Amino acid sequence: MDLRQLRNFVTVAEQSSFTRAARILGVAQPAVSTAIKKLETELGLVLLHRQDKRVQLTAEGQELLPHAKEILSRVELAESAMTRLQQLGRGEVKIALPGMIGSYYFPALLMAFHHRYPELKLSLIEAGTREIQSMIERDEIDIGIVIDGDTQPTLETIPLTKEEMIVACSLDHPLAEQESVKFDEFLEHELVMFKRGYYHRERMDQMAKAHNKEPQLAFETNLIELIRSIVRQGFAITTVLKMVVDNDPQIKAVSFAEPLFMDLHVAWKRGRALTQADRTFLDFLLEQRDSAKSI
Repeated sequence: MDLRQLRNFVTVAEQSSFTRAARILGVAQPAVSTAIKKLETELGLVLLHRQDKRVQLTAEGQELLPHAKEILSRVELAESAMTRLQQLGRGEVKIALPGMIGSYYFPALLMAFHHRYPELKLSLIEAGTREIQSMIERDEIDIGIVIDGDTQPTLETIPLTKEEMIVACSLDHPLAEQESVKFDEFLEHELVMFKRGYYHRERMDQMAKAHNKEPQLAFETNLIELIRSIVRQGFAITTVLKMVVDNDPQIKAVSFAEPLFMDLHVAWKRGRALTQADRTFLDFLLEQRDSAKSI
């Protein structure tokens, strides 16, 4: 069996016609017939019933068809992977990041990467975790930063960092005087939160449901700076990664009584070959992660 024979066989089986199959394959009909006859001869089996212009699979043909489709599918995946590896010269990595991570964890890393590899281009997209997963699966991006608790079996992931989620409030807010805040107590105050589709918003909704509480949402926005401004002025409180407010003297960060953490992972599509540019960026991230741990 060779791939041309299998491709002819699958196309005829799907079209139930040598004529339509030949048109799709862009070859003469006799060439299709000859290829399938050779396949049948090699196997010593009859794969197709030919009745006038109608073509039907025999029992043997029905047995071969899913195997032939699987072989051709794997060949296409291999060809696609090789094509990507041939495109190393483009030197571009497409990355998607959640808003909080992109604004406060990655800027220094990205600048350091650009300084070390000025010939490589980084294309950045901001999105929520669920959208990032979908973008990876649709091959719209090469690498994404996702939350561990929300990963999918279609993704390959490697731990990147673990960050605490804290309560952020203005300096004159009643919670600012406390050493920690219970989740029930957090929900008693007006909140400014990310919109649905962002992991930490959905995590808050899940926890509120578990406590039989309804969050008092005063504002919903995905704009980090707007959230910080609302909190500074005391209009509402929120929960964000600690790094978001660490250097803001007008915002107090208070831990939850039961500390809450987010495990951030770098992710890419399972089974997809990473280009040299992708691998270079991934290795750089892991190098920086390990350096931070050793400090």
